[in-house]
Amino acid sequence: MVPTNRMGYGAFTGFQLKIMQEVITLSVFIVFAKVYLGEALRWNYAVAMVLIFAAVLFAFWE
Repeated sequence: MVPTNRMGYGAFTGFQLKIMQEVITLSVFIVFAKVYLGEALRWNYAVAMVLIFAAVLFAFWE
């Protein structure tokens, strides 16, 4: 589900809204996995998240 509505779509493109939704979902899941499931954050997961945040920077770069 993309967090888009009539106000949000005017300020951002559909692609930008979808990318924001994915980053929010992954960020919440990281906290859930750490706190509730007790999983450790491995180095390859951290690198993957850095690359996802880099994708966000490129998506919002004018």
